[in-house]
Order: sequence, then structure tokens, then C-alpha cells
Amino acid sequence: MTSSEAAVLGLVQGLTEFLPVSSSGHLVIMQHFLGFAEPPLTFDVSVHVGTLIAVIIAFYSDIVNLIKYPLQKTTVLIIISCIPTALIGFFFKPLFESAFASLWVTGVGLIITGLLLWSAEQFSFSFKRIPDMSWRDALIVGTVQGIAITPGISRSGSTIAGGLFLGLEREAAARYSFLLSIPAVLGASLLEFKDAIAETALKGLNSLEIFPMLLGTLIAAAVGFLAVKAVVGLTKRGKLSFFAYYCWALGFMVLIYNLLCYLGKVGPGV
Repeated sequence: MTSSEAAVLGLVQGLTEFLPVSSSGHLVIMQHFLGFAEPPLTFDVSVHVGTLIAVIIAFYSDIVNLIKYPLQKTTVLIIISCIPTALIGFFFKPLFESAFASLWVTGVGLIITGLLLWSAEQFSFSFKRIPDMSWRDALIVGTVQGIAITPGISRSGSTIAGGLFLGLEREAAARYSFLLSIPAVLGASLLEFKDAIAETALKGLNSLEIFPMLLGTLIAAAVGFLAVKAVVGLTKRGKLSFFAYYCWALGFMVLIYNLLCYLGKVGPGV
């Protein structure tokens, strides 16, 4: 992997991991249209660590508070939300992996993300803080996060929208979504870590690959931090619909392209 490829992938990962536009959907699109090969697992793990660092820095005071008082209700809610996410990921992993080969799934997923964001702006009601959430609320948000493994469906967008539909205040919905992303990203990284170690042991990791990996990680962390701050600010101001229009435009373009491929008008689609 070259430094320029690492920089681009780090930039895309940092932006799309937290902007409500689906990082997995953009990865599928980049691989298909730009010819980007799937990055090595070591690189994938490292950029996820970069985005993890970004959200930890952005919510440092919240995390310190959770560590100081681990038995508070917010901690329990996050744990409850993680349960359906983990179960969905475990039992439906083959289904989600097959979806990553489909532009149809990605296009439809992006349109669904847009609908969630737009509907949340139009029809949600805000009166709850995070401690006011029930365990049922936590289960619903966690289930939504699990479904968002589907390429095209944004994790941050769907969980923020879910929180808004459940009555969370705008800032609280964004905060809960990003706090919930910490165990989700950490868990995914740990699952990949074992395979990354095995891949490194098999192929080796030379000094020429270390710099691109570090570069991609730093860019993912820096851009991810800015993306988190931007999403929180836009959520507070009721501007999530901006991302809905983007998701709709991209989703329909992907579907139209794949339809033309199916009709034999352009190159092969998936």
C-alpha cells in the first residue's frame, strides 16, 4: 500500500466512520469504482484505532466520568445496547459479509440512511436525557446499531436517529451514539486483531509498510475528531437532513449505475 492510498483511506475512514453517511458503504463504492483493493488487516485495525482515539478525545470528560463512577445508569445502558449489537454481528456475520459484495445493497442502504435522518428531523420529539432512557430504549438503539453493519446504513446516523425517535434531546442522542461507538469499534478491532497478527506472521511487515499505516491512522484520528465535533454541532442545530440529501443522491446514483450494468449499458456491476 502506498502512502497516498493510505492517506485517502485514512481520510475516508475518519470522515465516514462518524459522519452519518456509512463508512462501509463508501468502502464498497471506492473498491468498485476507484479500484482500491481491500486494505491489509493490519492497516484496517490501525485506522479503526485512529477513529477510536478520535472519539475518546472528543468525549474525554464523559469517559472519565464513566470510569470514576462505573455503576451509573449510563454505563448500564451502554452495556445493554451492546448485547443486541454483538448478537446480530455474531449470528448474521455471513449474511453481512455477502452484502459487502453488492452495490444493490449499498445503494438501498444509503437511501434507508437518508430516510432515517430526514424522518428523525421531521417527526422526532426531544425531552429525555441519557439517564432518562429505559432499558428498552437501550435495546432498541443497540439493535439499530447491529443492523447498521449492513453496507450503506450508517451506524452513527441510524443510532442518532433512533435516539431522536425515542425522545432523546438532540445533543444527548449524538452523545449516546458516539459513546456507544467506543465498545463497538473496540470490539470489531479486537476481533480483527487476531487475524491481523496471523496475516503479519505469514506475510511479514516491512519498514516500507509501517509509514503508510501510521499515516493512515493519524489522518483517521484527526479527521475523525473533526467529524465527531461537526456531527454533534449539526445534530444540536437540527441539520441532519443535510446528510440525508447526500445519502439519497449517492444511493440513487449507485442504483442507477448498477441497473445500467444489469442492462448491459456500462461495465459490470454487482
